[in-house]
Amino acid sequence: MKKTLLLIFSLLVLSCNQNNKEIIKTDPIINVSEDKEKLRYLKEVEWPKAYREQDTILLDRILGDDFQMVTNDGKWSNKAKQLERIKSTAMNHDSFKYEIKRLEILKNGTAIIAGTGHIINDNKESIYQSSNILIKRNGIWKAVLSHVSGYKELE
Repeated sequence: MKKTLLLIFSLLVLSCNQNNKEIIKTDPIINVSEDKEKLRYLKEVEWPKAYREQDTILLDRILGDDFQMVTNDGKWSNKAKQLERIKSTAMNHDSFKYEIKRLEILKNGTAIIAGTGHIINDNKESIYQSSNILIKRNGIWKAVLSHVSGYKELE
């Protein structure tokens, strides 16, 4: 009986490991210069547009279903919360610009985007730092993690 259970358990572990290996081995097709342009456009144009225009369809396309975010005050959020947030709360700033300071694409189809957000409201500027992790899935870049910190108003 013990040998049978051990054999079944070993087969299950081996099966799980095989499945994980298959997922890891599937390298997406990466064209670094083309994908960097897509990512730059996504982060500098589309993502701010989704929040500014309360466009839940666009934000849904940008965020992966497993998206998580750590906000400036240390709270955790997810895709559903972000979609609900933009649906119920309009952005009230005069202008916004995201300055990319790091954009890197790894061979496994993961991208890192980090930089500074510049918000202008009533001629006063506020800034924050953020980092984002995106994964290329089925040819489409999806954000899976964002972290925001250092929000401050400039004088």
